[in-house]
Amino acid sequence: MFSKHNVLSIFIICHSAIVMTSIQAAELTFELPDKRKDCFYETLELNSKAHLEFQVISGGNYDVDVQLFGPSDESVYTGQKKQYDSYHFTVEKAGVYKACFSNEFSTFTHKLVYIDFSSGKEKPLVAGDDKPSVHSQLETSAMAIHESLKVVTDYQTHFRLNEASGRMFAEDLNDRVSLWSVLESVVIVIIGVSEVLVLRSFFPDRKHGTGTSGI
Repeated sequence: MFSKHNVLSIFIICHSAIVMTSIQAAELTFELPDKRKDCFYETLELNSKAHLEFQVISGGNYDVDVQLFGPSDESVYTGQKKQYDSYHFTVEKAGVYKACFSNEFSTFTHKLVYIDFSSGKEKPLVAGDDKPSVHSQLETSAMAIHESLKVVTDYQTHFRLNEASGRMFAEDLNDRVSLWSVLESVVIVIIGVSEVLVLRSFFPDRKHGTGTSGI
């Protein structure tokens, strides 16, 4: 059975930075401690399509504050105490964009957050596909399969995230139930011992009774 730390390690290893064709993509899972703010940077090109997606997998009320800043430190997107959101936008100013995730409002709860920050346009599967042309049936089928596989990959990612979130919630609930059961057992034992002591105090000790002596 996987523990919370094992699941955390698996996600950090599996969701590392990914660069594919002409798309710049950063996909990762990180731990956000309490009273802390972490930022991630991505260079975006002018007029490119960008996408920021995040989801809180575990911790507290499953919420974080999110802000996306442009090259001039202008606010592009703001979300307060969000568990999940997906933001698509067109880059109007080229440069370095900063996505910040804040858990400063939490006093003791760590959060596990998944992010996907991507931009750019995928290269065509067929050479010269960016120009108008008539595709063969095989090329059309290949492109349709490619698009379907991208959708399947996206669904699998979200299903894995939801499964991990549910597993961590169940493990946390199990720990709380186990702790509460132990506390209840201790209280029952204390009450039982106390009742025995109280009942014994109602009856005097008659071991030292008076005896008669014969002459």
